[in-house]
Amino acid sequence: SNAAIVPAGTAGAVSVFATDTTDVVLDINGYFVAATDPTALAFYPITPCRIADTRTAAAPLGGPSLGGGTTRTFSILSSTCNLPATAQAYSLNFTAVPGGHPVGYLTAWPTGQSKPLASSLNALTGTVVANAAIVPAGTSGAIDVFVSDTTDLVIDINGYFAPMDTGGLSMYGVAPCRVVDTRDGSPAITSLDVAVSASACGIPSNAQAHVLSVTVVPPGPMGYLALWPQGQTRPVVSTLNALDGAITSNLAIVPTTNGWISAFASDPTHMVVDISGYFGQ
Repeated sequence: SNAAIVPAGTAGAVSVFATDTTDVVLDINGYFVAATDPTALAFYPITPCRIADTRTAAAPLGGPSLGGGTTRTFSILSSTCNLPATAQAYSLNFTAVPGGHPVGYLTAWPTGQSKPLASSLNALTGTVVANAAIVPAGTSGAIDVFVSDTTDLVIDINGYFAPMDTGGLSMYGVAPCRVVDTRDGSPAITSLDVAVSASACGIPSNAQAHVLSVTVVPPGPMGYLALWPQGQTRPVVSTLNALDGAITSNLAIVPTTNGWISAFASDPTHMVVDISGYFGQ
C-alpha cells in the first residue's frame, strides 16, 4: 500500500492508471475543504519527530512488540514531540518491523471508535515497510493500532491539523509533477539537498511544507531514507525502508523553511521525488 493526497477532479473523481493488470483498494481518512468552511482545519508542520518505537524498553510509547490480532493505544500527546491538545488529526509515518515473518495488515484509527474496515500498511514479504497516514485524534488525543500479525512498530510525525490560528497553513493542490530524478545520469546518492521551489513544478518559495511522493530505486538493500527541512539537523526519523532492495515509494509531507528539503539514505540509492501539493498561508 501507499498513501497519497490527490486533488479532486471532475465531479470530485480521481483517475487511476496501472501499468499491469491488478485489483486496487482505495481507503480514505479525510478530505480538504475551503478555508472559509467552518469545519476546516489548518495544518501545522513540525520538525519530523519520533512518537513511538516498540523496539525500545517497555513503556507506554515503547516496547513490547504488538502481538498478532491485538490492538494497542498510543497516547500521542504524551510523546516528547510537544503536540498541543488542540490537535484533531496527525500526519504520521508508520513503520512495521516484522522480523522476517509476514504481516497481513496494520490499521490505525481514533481511540474510542470502532476499528474500521481499512488498512494503513501491509508487510506480506516480512521486510520492514513504512507508510504515511493522516489519523484523526481520538479520546484524549490518542490513536489505536491493530496488527494482524506480531510486529514491532515505529511511529513518526511531521505535523498535525487543528483549528486555524497563528501559524496555521492551508493545502494547495497542484497537478502531479516530477521535482527530481537522480536516474538522469547522476550517481546514486546517500545525501541530497532538493530545491523543490526552484523546480519546474511552479511551487512558490513561501510554501512551508511539501506534499511529496518519494521513490527509491536502490541497486541493493537500503536500510532507510529520511527527509527533513534543509538547514536543520537531521532528525531521528525515517520516511521509507527498502531492505529487500526493491523499488519503494511513500507519501511524505516535508516541512521547509526556504523551499528546500534534505534527504539522507543509509545506503546508496537513486531517488525520484514527485509533488502533488503544498501547505502555505
